[in-house]
Amino acid sequence: MKAIVDDDLCTGCGLCADSCADVFEMKEDKAIVKANPIPGDAIDCSKEAASNCPVEAIKVEE
Repeated sequence: MKAIVDDDLCTGCGLCADSCADVFEMKEDKAIVKANPIPGDAIDCSKEAASNCPVEAIKVEE
């Protein structure tokens, strides 16, 4: 699985990095993906980060 952050939509709230630091981090006030593919033990938190994103900027795909 892989994670994608849409730079144009991301508001830099940091919820994704807080909930799934193994996959997401903040860089220059935007979220970036630091682990692709998503490690097996981080799939659940990646999906949670995507569902919690207030602007739907994160997608998790097979």
